[in-house]
Amino acid sequence: MLPTSSVPSWDVHRLPRAEGSVFLVTGGNAGIGYFVAEQLSATGATLVLGSRDPARAEAAMASIRSRVPGAQVRAVRLDLADLSSLSTVVENLEVNALDAVVHNAGVALDDPPRRETADGHELMFGTNHLGHFALTGRLMPLLSAAPAARVVTVGSFAAKSERLDLDDLQSLRDYDAKRTYGRSKLAQMHVGLELDRRLRSLGSSVESVVVHPGGALDSLTPSRPPVHARSVRARLGAAPAALLVQGKHAGAWSAVRAVLDPAVRGGQLWGPRLFGLRGTPRQEAVWSHLTDTATAARLWDASCDLTDVDPGNPCS
Repeated sequence: MLPTSSVPSWDVHRLPRAEGSVFLVTGGNAGIGYFVAEQLSATGATLVLGSRDPARAEAAMASIRSRVPGAQVRAVRLDLADLSSLSTVVENLEVNALDAVVHNAGVALDDPPRRETADGHELMFGTNHLGHFALTGRLMPLLSAAPAARVVTVGSFAAKSERLDLDDLQSLRDYDAKRTYGRSKLAQMHVGLELDRRLRSLGSSVESVVVHPGGALDSLTPSRPPVHARSVRARLGAAPAALLVQGKHAGAWSAVRAVLDPAVRGGQLWGPRLFGLRGTPRQEAVWSHLTDTATAARLWDASCDLTDVDPGNPCS
């Protein structure tokens, strides 16, 4: 049974102030990540957009500033598909402490062939999971320097029906783009929960929370030109889908709450209220396969071997 009476009300349109805080959003230049950054920037915090494309980052920052007067937002180059490049991220952030990182960026391929990162890892697993895993390790000193920092991992509803093959994490034997994407997000979610267990055992003040956006469609997302443009035709055509799913602006709500709400705790899973697909964010019971701590521990060890980083050791 989830605690409900003890959780205070939360208004997605009236967020608490967060002046003096610094938040990093990976993939903050587009999609759900853009709306996470836009909404968090309205709290008075400093937002850093992690993006591998400087031009798209500039467009996103211009859009945020046009909608949030006085927004403090800047960008840092971040390529999760190139692990060696992550060593400069901490220096480029130019901060002494980081109050939250939202692991949102990701790659979703629709069709074969199988592709690899610069490090030789399958592209979706390497970017979505290993890139964020290694980034967490690099950021841990900054996160530990904040009073009560949070690592927020944005998973996916697609992971609910998937199971990991620990003997084929790189999808070498039987590659299927849709399944591999779901498994890469499942790996992220497993490690997000495992990270919190390890941080608790260390007595760390950093907490790790896992969220998912439910069903979030471009066609239900409000326009933010040039970041995102929605035609009238697309809006009308998607109207029936709004009964079940939502736009990416609403898909951002769970991550935003996980960053800001003091009632959210490490080790929790948050998602949309209605069937896990749409609506305001609520705490969910952790999915049964995500409670498999043995699988999570084996995945953690494999990820350390593949990245040469251990995010659970702040001194690494």
